[in-house]
Amino acid sequence: MADVKFMKGNEALAEAAIRAGMHAYFGYPITPQSEVIEYLAREEPKHKYVLLQAESEVASINMVYGAAGAGARVMTSTSSPGYSLMQEGVSYIACAELPCVLYNAQRGGPGLGTIQASQADYFQAVKGGGHGDYRLIVLAPNSVQEMVDHTVLAFDLADKYCNPALILADGATGQMMEKVTLPDPKEWRPTEESRSEKPWATMGKTDDRERNIISSLYIESNDMEQKNHKLQAKYAEIEANEVRYEEYKLDDAEIVITAFGLSSRIAKKVVDIAREQGIKMGLLRPITLWPFPKERFDKLAADPKVKFFISLEMSVGQMIEDVKLIVSGRKPVHFYGRTGGIIPTSEEVLNEVKKHI
Repeated sequence: MADVKFMKGNEALAEAAIRAGMHAYFGYPITPQSEVIEYLAREEPKHKYVLLQAESEVASINMVYGAAGAGARVMTSTSSPGYSLMQEGVSYIACAELPCVLYNAQRGGPGLGTIQASQADYFQAVKGGGHGDYRLIVLAPNSVQEMVDHTVLAFDLADKYCNPALILADGATGQMMEKVTLPDPKEWRPTEESRSEKPWATMGKTDDRERNIISSLYIESNDMEQKNHKLQAKYAEIEANEVRYEEYKLDDAEIVITAFGLSSRIAKKVVDIAREQGIKMGLLRPITLWPFPKERFDKLAADPKVKFFISLEMSVGQMIEDVKLIVSGRKPVHFYGRTGGIIPTSEEVLNEVKKHI
């Protein structure tokens, strides 16, 4: 029988992590995602995972580095300023090719900004965020149910590719409450019993395996270049196999609105209202922000029916740059966005669309 509950987004994500077989969580409270660590602390006595509130976000991500290197299914969560503090550690983990799950509940910036919802961390998420040539798998949920589904998926993809996976949501999605169907729990497996699944982990020398050393340090230039080539080959494999997106009423669309996360729910309503008024509009929602659905955008840009694109974002315009890069001047690409934690209404977005018509 399905386990159906009414849950807040942050708490649903935390419960999904438990059910996904999380071994350890290291984090530090910051609004608007503090419910994650609060929920995990409340549930810890019923389970076997390790929970530790670190002294800072810098400490949190380095604890994740250590636990991931030991083969644990490990996670941290934070919000925009806190995630900025983690960037050095994220780069180390990406270079060391360790699986872990990161959750950023975006709030308005720059600076300390506001505690209200934002989508202004897109650049940081999909362009690396820290130093060096690396990529994260980036999932963008737009509902509490997807907070659950994407958490489970993030753990699986991180393990599959030995790569950090980032769940990029916003404060509103973390705080809203909706009905969710929770997955069956996965068996909690201590790391000692998982050597065959994670032969790279630093679990010490035994009779059946040598001692492993995990590092992101490559002193020799040739070694560093070879490491980068290896990483880029892996990223190409991810791009070939893990692109995810949602289409809505695109078959005969003359106008394509694109949005991710919470903005995509507003965009879907805009499409419905526009259709009622005889405007042929459709939505393309990237679910993976990286890898980005380049091929689908490319096909739409080549479609003679499509007159223009409009990117709806809770920022001053970030994803629009990737859309423009793919469209390459073949069709106009417009933008509408709000900042400071203001969530746009469907009516104001449709009015903006009509200006371009």
